[in-house]
Amino acid sequence: MIDRYTRPEMGALWDQKSKFAAMMEVEIAVAQAQSEKGIIPKSAFQNIKKKSRFKVERILEIEKTTKHDVIAFVSNLAENVGKDGRFIHYGMTSSDVLDTAMSLQVQRAGKLIQKEVKSLVAVLKKSSRKYAETLCSGRTHGIHAEPTTFGLKLAGHLVEIERNQKRFDSALEEMRIGKLSGAVGTYSTQSPAIEKRVCSLLKLRPETVATQVIPRDRHANLLGAMALMGAAIERLSVELRHLQRTEVGEVIEGFTPGQKGSSAMPHKKNPISAENLTGAARLLRGYHLAAMENVALWHERDISHSSVERVVFPDAFILLDYALARMNKLVSGLFVDKARMLQNMNLSQGHLFSSHVLLLLVGKGLSREDAYKHVQRVAHTLKPGDHMMPALLADKVVGRLVQQKELETIFSGRKHKSQIKALISKVLKPKSR
Repeated sequence: MIDRYTRPEMGALWDQKSKFAAMMEVEIAVAQAQSEKGIIPKSAFQNIKKKSRFKVERILEIEKTTKHDVIAFVSNLAENVGKDGRFIHYGMTSSDVLDTAMSLQVQRAGKLIQKEVKSLVAVLKKSSRKYAETLCSGRTHGIHAEPTTFGLKLAGHLVEIERNQKRFDSALEEMRIGKLSGAVGTYSTQSPAIEKRVCSLLKLRPETVATQVIPRDRHANLLGAMALMGAAIERLSVELRHLQRTEVGEVIEGFTPGQKGSSAMPHKKNPISAENLTGAARLLRGYHLAAMENVALWHERDISHSSVERVVFPDAFILLDYALARMNKLVSGLFVDKARMLQNMNLSQGHLFSSHVLLLLVGKGLSREDAYKHVQRVAHTLKPGDHMMPALLADKVVGRLVQQKELETIFSGRKHKSQIKALISKVLKPKSR
């Protein structure tokens, strides 16, 4: 996926060069730890550190013969190091370097995601505050329910993103894991002390109990957190898509000079970003499902997970980074039609305030059942062009119990705005949740 929302630095973290570079970091760290313990000569480590280099083209050339990418990689390093190259990959199995290197890639990519999430949180906070008192229709089942504000709508999405931010941070930390326990996890060719030292050098933690691989529940958990982040982005996208429908028209995605919405219909301004993000969320859920399938491997391991992870990890990180950036742009450039929001509220002829009229009548002494019946009767008998407030005053039952000022207070929406403003202030207050 290459467009203006895709950051090249994220894609670069997952290309072959970056993968082999991370693997080389692991091999050098292992050589350092082994030299410190006297397992290999210190001079060998110095040569490995100084002379280790690779060329992707050369690795691919060797792999044509070996049919094994790690052996091809190690062979390329060794031929560049020379005689001391025999100590590269000493006591290791392929998954030791592959899984540990992947953890390095994940941590680096995770930092870029964290940065983009923080940016989206900031944009949502700004918009929630800006539209805190912008009244609009709250809808349940797609039908007018009670008044809310556009700021409160956004505040709900804000706190969901923040929950997902915590989930992602936790899952990312859970994948800060290295593994050097050998072919089936028994440390028969490499001591736990070496693993601990290597992980310290790489700012990772040793796996508690590994087989030949780091257990894939960690990986599935991270992709699950990413899928949930995608679901949060989708929920906001669907809301904005509905609000942009012609019949609603309360928001419009930013439309730049020269942009065109349709090849045939010049008038179109379509919710293309929100639609695109809905599709991105579907992909992220698919990547999570694939990661879940990777958890159950045969015995100490097979390699059925490997081909999956070569696709889903780069794709998921690049796609989520893209989705966050695009949602950031969508929210910050959104046109909010306040007048249309009020106009739409009036379409239901005051129905949005029925629950408060019900409570007023209960306070006047009616049973809840009787109050409900009278309010419903008035609401359901309004003619086109009528409004509920004068109809209530004119009703022979309700009109005797309520005062015009009481209804004016209800139908003004002041109480809604007051409570909502306080709620949003609480949401935006640091460390409030």
